[in-house]
Amino acid sequence: MSDLKITVPDMGDFKDVEIIEVLVKEGQAINKNDSLITLESDKSSVEVPSTQSGTVNKINVKVGDKVNQGDLILTLKSSEMVKQVKEPVAKTPEKKIDIEKDQPKKIKTPPPAVVKTTTGTKLASPKVRKFARELGANVLEIPGSQRSGRVSEEDVKEFVRSQVTVNKGTVEKKEYKEEFSHEEFGQIETKEIPRVKRLSGPHLVRSWTEIPHVTQHDEVDVTEMEQFRSSLYDYYSGEVIKVTPLAFIAKALVSALKEFPNFNASIDPNQNKIVYKKYFHIGFAVDTPHGLMVPKIRDVDQMSIKEIGEALKKTSKLCRELKIDKKEFFGGSMTISSLGGIGGTFFTPIINPPEVAILGVGKTFDRLMKLKGKIVSRKILPLSLSYDHRLIDGAEGARFCVYLGKCLGKDFAFKLAV
Repeated sequence: MSDLKITVPDMGDFKDVEIIEVLVKEGQAINKNDSLITLESDKSSVEVPSTQSGTVNKINVKVGDKVNQGDLILTLKSSEMVKQVKEPVAKTPEKKIDIEKDQPKKIKTPPPAVVKTTTGTKLASPKVRKFARELGANVLEIPGSQRSGRVSEEDVKEFVRSQVTVNKGTVEKKEYKEEFSHEEFGQIETKEIPRVKRLSGPHLVRSWTEIPHVTQHDEVDVTEMEQFRSSLYDYYSGEVIKVTPLAFIAKALVSALKEFPNFNASIDPNQNKIVYKKYFHIGFAVDTPHGLMVPKIRDVDQMSIKEIGEALKKTSKLCRELKIDKKEFFGGSMTISSLGGIGGTFFTPIINPPEVAILGVGKTFDRLMKLKGKIVSRKILPLSLSYDHRLIDGAEGARFCVYLGKCLGKDFAFKLAV
């Protein structure tokens, strides 16, 4: 059997076109016009068909290669497919004359057989193939609803929806390989990912991919609250009582959760129901040498400002020493993530499911403002509120921020200490 060379045809002005799909493999039998590879330029995608029939002997290209006209794609061994096409032509019976009727007798020839290729190709336009790739779907696995099993965009969408349902919303993990290794650019050092970050990583990915996040930013005037906080002292000993601003924020947050119960809830996706919590367990993001941890402070609504501050210190110490019980990371109402001790203003905190909201707190800064005809300096606290848009809409999120601002402002600063 002689080898047949299949090369890249004339592509006009296009040069160095990338191969995005190889549609055949070595040892497969193919027919003329079967698609071999898919090329994609900046403007379009196109499939290159075979100009001969045969069995694939050797593939000379791979995905990611850039080719030009005349480049060798693969070689074929001539196969019996060619003979199968020629034999019916050679053995076509000649028309016979019926002597009795002196009329030509019509010979019924069988319809041409449908040749099933083993190339694994699928009828789909370049646009549909590109659409499927963008959604992470393999077009070869998608059943086509159009004529001859052709795949449409709607078929791709339906296939992706079915996969999400079957996998219960999980996203298939893909492996990405860098084109160049890090070592090629200089000296590196490789370390193991800390255990806490290995455990929290998939949890964060699930939250970001499954929950439609909305983040609203606001600024709250906390001048009176800061003045009150710095003036606290022990009546008997005269010592200054140091209480973190987080204790005040937690107390204010509980008040806001009582006013807006949707923020103290969870979504049950299996039963399509909302679970409203009657308890107020506030989570706190704790920065430790091992990674970020989010323990809960239980029944914050029943604690004073001083008790909340003490609970924060105790829980943070247990996290840093890795002595906290695993159960303390579950069963929260809402989480506070504070960067105030480090710096920065606004950011986008990721929701800690099954909670539906998280409050990000920045560092308090001074701002000159005009009050009653005078220029005064005020303490401003930046807030970033992220919430699950499936349950909470923008209007309710804005009202929540306004109410929380009042709880931390002049009117409520002293009441929070009770």
